[in-house]
Amino acid sequence: MPSNDYLFVTQWQLPGTPEEISDILGDTALLARIWPSVYGGARIVEPGDEHGVGQVVELETRGHLPYTLRWAFRVVASRRPYGYTIESWGDLAGRGVWTIEPDGAWTNLTYDWRVRAEKPFLRWFSPILKQLFKMNHDRVMADGEAALCDELERRHASGQQAPS
Repeated sequence: MPSNDYLFVTQWQLPGTPEEISDILGDTALLARIWPSVYGGARIVEPGDEHGVGQVVELETRGHLPYTLRWAFRVVASRRPYGYTIESWGDLAGRGVWTIEPDGAWTNLTYDWRVRAEKPFLRWFSPILKQLFKMNHDRVMADGEAALCDELERRHASGQQAPS
C-alpha cells in the first residue's frame, strides 16, 4: 500500500432506527451544521435521484489539524436505509461504504473508507505523519458520532419519528 493510501474503518452504535440515521446522513445541509469538521462549506452540485444516487457534493473538510481538504463525492449506490457508497476525488480520492444495520433499539454503523491523500502536503508527509493524520480522522469521526447522537436525541425529545 503506498504511504499516502489510507484504510479507515469506523464503527458506531447509535440510539435510533436505520431510517432515522439514513435521513440524517442524507441531509447535506443538516450535516454542514452539525458536523462542520467534515461538511464545512458543503455544497450540493448535482441532486441525484430519489435515493440520492448520482448526488454530487463538494466539501471543505477542516478536521483538527491546520489544513483544509477540498474534495467532492458522488453517491454511486444506495441501499437506503441500510447504507450507501460514495466515490471521491480531489484532495481525497477513493471509495467510502456506509453500512447501516438494525440492532434492537440501536443501529450499528460501519464506515469503510479507502482513500488516497492527493493533497500535496498530505502526500509528501504521509510517510512520516500517517499516524497523526489517522488520529485526526478518528477525532473527526468521533465528532460525527457525537453530532448524530445529539441530533437523534433532539429528534426523539421533540417527538419526531422515523418515517414508515
